[in-house]
Parts: sequence; structure tokens; C-alpha cells
Amino acid sequence: MASFEVKGGNKLNGTIVPQGAKNEALQIISAVLLTAEEVTVSNIPDILDVNLLIELLEDMGVKVSRPSRDTCIFKADAVDADYLASEAFRNKGGKLRGSVMVAGPMLARFKKAFIPKPGGDKIGRRRLDTHIIGFEKLGAQFDYHDEEGFFQLSSPRLKGTFMLLDEPSVTGTANIVMAATLAEGTTTIYNAACEPYVQQLCKMLNSMGARISGIGSNLLTIEGVTALGGTSHRMLPDMIEVGSFIGMAAMTQSEITIKGAGVEHLGVIPDKFRQLGIQLEIRGDDIYIPAQEKYEITTFLDGSVLTVYDHPWPGFTPDLLSIMLVVATQAVGSVLIHQKMFESRLFFVDKLLDMGAQIILCDPHRATVIGLGRKHKLRGITMSSPDIRAGQALLIAALSAEGTSIIQNIEQIDRGYQYIDERLRQLGAEIRRL
Repeated sequence: MASFEVKGGNKLNGTIVPQGAKNEALQIISAVLLTAEEVTVSNIPDILDVNLLIELLEDMGVKVSRPSRDTCIFKADAVDADYLASEAFRNKGGKLRGSVMVAGPMLARFKKAFIPKPGGDKIGRRRLDTHIIGFEKLGAQFDYHDEEGFFQLSSPRLKGTFMLLDEPSVTGTANIVMAATLAEGTTTIYNAACEPYVQQLCKMLNSMGARISGIGSNLLTIEGVTALGGTSHRMLPDMIEVGSFIGMAAMTQSEITIKGAGVEHLGVIPDKFRQLGIQLEIRGDDIYIPAQEKYEITTFLDGSVLTVYDHPWPGFTPDLLSIMLVVATQAVGSVLIHQKMFESRLFFVDKLLDMGAQIILCDPHRATVIGLGRKHKLRGITMSSPDIRAGQALLIAALSAEGTSIIQNIEQIDRGYQYIDERLRQLGAEIRRL
């Protein structure tokens, strides 16, 4: 099991380019199963989760050529639909939460699909109800095989319908949209997720011949077509990486430019970091963060303590709350971090407490951070990364801390951030992989 050794306290400097969006990639790459024609996808992040999904498609019989690490050409003209019922698929797919995304395309095109028990981050319950109920409303039937631990879905034909989702699930919306593109008739999805990832998927599907309207809203209408064709698609920069780099610059008092940040797709992310007192400038599609000696958390207009919480788009993404929490530890002032969506995502704060941070974990969903204003720097320790986003947050903490930190279980970080140690070294960080 690999580790990072990080010598903290260095001010970084330079330009960094964000990778392609991980959460978009898992949807876009699954969508290639909807057609037998070639689909070219570029700006693919070279990370464990995405590469594992590409391997799964190859195991299913999809032809994959990779002219460069960030570009793949897919051709799903000889898919073995029965492979999904195999133990090999359950073992590999069960390691990856994103494997659930192949269900919609498989159900639409091959009339059957299998979903293994979800894998991925250990951040709390991540139910599949929205996916399954949506497929049922389109006419699919499902059985759960308890001993093997997978769902089996089948339908001789999918039929368009109206559905009101019980939650605006990003992956649930994407899965249902992909299934509905080849359904008979019109499907209307209300309370749909409208994150940029879903918007990108819908735009790609339309370029393949789908008829989707309402993109960017929570009301999607999909007119079913008989077949989809090939296309080319370029993925957005990863907004979570962009937010991570903003936080990293502030924590390490560094002057950093984030090149090609996809600013128009960041929503409230820049403003949320500004609420922590972080200065940043939008320069075209780049973000410039100047070196700051200190940053002071704002309060609400009535003087009450700032609360930062996650919310479905266009609200603040839950994937950046771990970063916000770490960055707040060295700010001036206090903030309440309220993680509504996942009940285990704040359980990495014990590592920050060991580093000298002042945090009160109120309950599984809320933590109050008392900013130290750099009066007491964090100190390096040995710690373990519990999930992708907490791992990156701990890495940022280690970069700003005095002394040397060892971060274990960095496979979790590698699942979401490509070549992160190499890219940080280019900015002047002292980090090496053990």
C-alpha cells in the first residue's frame, strides 16, 4: 500500500491545469454503450476509477483505442451483454461506484442489465432506489439476488412516462436519461439533477441523435429515438480539482494560476471560497489566486457565524466540503460546516485534531471550525486517507503544516486525482510517493 511523504511549510508558485472531470467521465464513458458506432472522448482524467470503468467496457467486448492518455475511441459493436451476469463483473464492478452507470445504456439497447452491490467511497449510505424506481417506471422489472449481491433488470421494451424523482440524484438522473433515449415515446423527468455533468451528458447524447430538452433545468424531456450514432465529446475541467487548488493556494500562502478552469461551469464555488476570505481573480477562463498572509471568514449580515452547507446544483457541491473545512482551520474566524448528504464524510476531522486544528464535531453531519489565523500552525503527523475528497483535504493540510506528514492509503486519492504528486512538485511542493 503506497503512501505520500509530505514536507510542509513551503510556499508554492506557478500554473496548474485541472484534469478532466471525474464525475462527468463515469457517465460519458458509460454512454458509449448506447451505439454501435465510434465515439471519441477527450480530456479524460487518467485516474483509477475511470481506468477501471474503461477496463470493464473492454471486458464486455467494447473496442477501445487510446491514442493518448486523455483520449479514447470507443466502439461498442460487439458487446457481450451476458458478461454483466458473471462473477468477474461483480468482483470488478463492485469496486467501483460508477459501474452502476452502465445499467441505463445496457437496459436501453440490450433490454437487460445487472448492477453489482455498490463500491467506492466509505462515506455513508448511497442508495440505488432512484435508479431502480426510474427504470421500473420506464417498464423494467428487477430482481435482487441476495447471495450474489446484485440487481438484475430486464424489459422487452422501455416506454416513456412522467416521473417525479424523490431526490435530484446526479447518477440516478443520468442513468434514467440514458435509458430513456431509446425508449418508446416521451419521458419527462421532474426534480432532475442539473449539475454540469448531467448537462454535458445530455449535450453529448443530443449530438448522437437523442432528443433531450430542458438541459440545465430540473425538468428534462426526452423523446425516444430508435437508434443513436457516433460522436466526439470533450469533457469539462474538474470543478472539484479547481476548488481544491483554490483552497491549497490559500492554505500554503501561495501564488497560483489555475489555467483553463471552466469558469462558466463553476457556479457558486468561487463565491464560497471568497466567503472564507480568499482573494481570487477571474481572468478569462483562468483563476488567479494571489499569495495571502491571512484570510478572514465573513459573517452573515446579522453578525451570526457563517454556515457552509451542501445542496443540489446550483447549490454548493458536497465534494468540496472537506476542502472548505481544512481551509477554514487556518482562517481568521469561525464557520459551521454542514454536510447534509453523507453521514460519514466528516469522520476525517480526528486527523486534523491530531495536527492541532480546533474543530468541534457536533454530530455526523456538522462540524464547527475555529480558525487559528496561523497563530498555531498545523503539525505533520502520520495519517490515513479514508476517501477521495478527505484524502485530498488531508494532503492540503500536510502541505501547509510544519514538519513531515505521512499519508497512507493514497490509492483513495489516486482514484480521483491524476499524477497529483508530480503536478504539485512542479509548483514547488516537497512530496514523494513511498
